[in-house]
This record gives sequence, structure tokens and C-alpha cells, in this order.
Amino acid sequence: MAFIKEESEDVKIEETFSVKQEDLQEQTDLMVLKEETQQWNEMEEKQFEKQQEITDEKPTLTEKTSSHGRPRNSKSACNFTCRQCGNRFSRKHNLQVHMRIHSGEKPYTCQQCGQCFCTSGNLVVHMRIHTGEKPYSCSQCGKSFKQISNLKVHMRTHTGERPYECQQCGQRFYTTGNFAQHMRIHTGVGLYPCLQCGKSFHQSANLVAHMRIHTGERPYSCIQCGKSFKQNSNLEAHMRIHTGGRIFTCTQCGKSFAQKQDLEIHIRVHTGEKPYTCTECSKSFRYKSTLKHHMISHTGEKPFTCAQCGKSFTTKASLMNHMNGHTGTTVFTCDQCGKSLTRKDTIRQHMKTHSGEDCFRCSECGKGFKCKRSLSTHMKLHNGDQSSQN
Repeated sequence: MAFIKEESEDVKIEETFSVKQEDLQEQTDLMVLKEETQQWNEMEEKQFEKQQEITDEKPTLTEKTSSHGRPRNSKSACNFTCRQCGNRFSRKHNLQVHMRIHSGEKPYTCQQCGQCFCTSGNLVVHMRIHTGEKPYSCSQCGKSFKQISNLKVHMRTHTGERPYECQQCGQRFYTTGNFAQHMRIHTGVGLYPCLQCGKSFHQSANLVAHMRIHTGERPYSCIQCGKSFKQNSNLEAHMRIHTGGRIFTCTQCGKSFAQKQDLEIHIRVHTGEKPYTCTECSKSFRYKSTLKHHMISHTGEKPFTCAQCGKSFTTKASLMNHMNGHTGTTVFTCDQCGKSLTRKDTIRQHMKTHSGEDCFRCSECGKGFKCKRSLSTHMKLHNGDQSSQN
């Protein structure tokens, strides 16, 4: 039905690549298969159409009212049968509306975009896309939805209900959509593989987001600072920096963060947790980036290369300090004499001239020097290089 297609666009899932737990909960609000949506929206549509039917088809005194407010015969007989698919209805009007599915008749047209619908109820729900109306609100968290079916699925995040169970591994799911995606793990059907690295995904949107790792594309840009992101969710989290929306607060020290993952990393300061362990020496680290930098000490890798002279460095900071030597940038100033230097290590050595510290000591005679260059010159005397004396 056109209505189902339209609503699926309304509840389109945000593109995600690494799906976090909170992202999975958001998906359960949005991913509703056709049969689930149709079942619950029929109640909404018929409730709306009942107002139109009352003037043409008033119930007799012998009729009772259903739990959904629709008049029905005392025997609830389904006397009207569709000759094409066999579906049965208790009222002739409902059969007539149903027949539009087979005939393709769509008598209700949206005046704003021209899309047509089988029922007036579908048109009413569609109009909420243009008006932004979300009449169905969650009583627990206040989140609003355009359709009652989406509210029903969302409520499972509060109740914990997972009515769909995988018969192969026992895992349970909130929606038939999530269940169908999970089954691809067992069947291998419907997976979307990356042609560059071979990794497979359950959704085409996830593959699209993944491909940005290979292409480097960052389509989501901050209008305030210009920073770009691969995922829209990352941009939304970044925007909290500008708006001051630090909604994740540490219960131990009160420090606030714009993203939940930043809070989780910060908590390790209090717990002492170091989840990243070096496979070479078993040393553990609090941050993944620290482990990555540590591994260079084992591999000897120097991934940061100067484009001007070709010299390589183990860290980006070391490369930046080196580049100052080419550009002539003076960013480090001695607070004792005011001398400016281009490199951080150079300013440290210079400070020793004020402190009198001799950090470079000759292993042959024990004489100390303030800089490494002076020690190198001195060592030539022990090695018999007389050119240094000239």
C-alpha cells in the first residue's frame, strides 16, 4: 500500500555503521514490518471512517459496540467475503474498502503532494508528514509518534517485551523487522558485502556508511565550525558542544559530557579500568589511542613523515614540532630570558643553561654537558678524532 511506503520514509532509520546499544533501542522504535503496521493502523483508519459512516449506516438497537467503538452484529458474523483473496468482513463497507487493494482504486488525494490513498484514514495519517503532527505520545518518556503502531513498538523498550524469538539461537527481538535482519546471520540471505574489504552488513544503509571509511567521505558538516562527520548521529552529538548540551554527567565528580561514550571513557579514571592490553608486553592502557601509540615502541614504526625533508616521526606532535623548523615558527619562549625557539625539545635543552643541569654525561670520563651536541663533540676526543680540536 502507498500508505506503508510513505510511513516507512517518515520513520527512516538514521544511517549507522557501528551500532551501539542506544542505537539499537532507537531502531526498535522505527523498524516496523508491513504486517505489524497494517494491523494496528486499521484500527486507527476505521475509527476515523466511523465518523463518516454514522450518518449513512446507523446501528440498530440489536447491534452492540466493539471494544474499538465500532458497531457490530450480536453474532459478530463475517458474512462478506472477498472473492479474490478470501478475506472475510463483518460489514459490507469494510469489504468495499478492502476491494480497493485489488482494484488499485485510490480515491483520496493529498492536496499538497498529490499522492493518492485507498482510505481516508491513510490520507489522514499521511497528512501528518506535512503538518508534523504526532498525536500518539508515550506515557513514560513523552516521545511522540505519527502512528499508533510505532507507539506500540516503542512501548516495548520500556516493558522489555521481545515477542519474536529465533528458533536457532534463542535470541529475542522487539520487532519482526529486527528478527528478519537477525535471521540473515543464520541464512546468509540478504547480506550486503563490501567489495573492498569483504565485510557484510544486514542493511544497505550500514554498507553505505561503512564505505565512507574507504572513500573518506564526510557528508555531515557542522554549520558553526565546519567540522565534518561520517554519520549524522556523530554530528548531532557534536552540536551539543556548541549548544552546551552536556547531558551526560559523572556521578562521582560531576563532570559533564556531550556524548555518552565520552562519559564511559571518563569513568575509567575513577574505576582504574584499563581495557586495552598490549599483546607484546601485556601492559594495559585506559585508552585505545594510547595503546596504538605504545605499539610503535615494539614495531619501530614512524608513520608521520615530513613532506619537505622526508624525516619520519613516531607521533604527530613530534612531526609538528619538526615542521616549525622549516616554517620558522617560534612558538616556545623561554620565561627566563625571553628567547624564542621552534621546537619543544629545544626549549627544554635551553632551560638547562639557566638551571645549570648537566643531563648528557660522558660514559668514558663522566664529564657532563647541557646539550647532546656538546657531548657528541666531546666523544670524538675519546675516539681519536682530532678534527674537533681544530
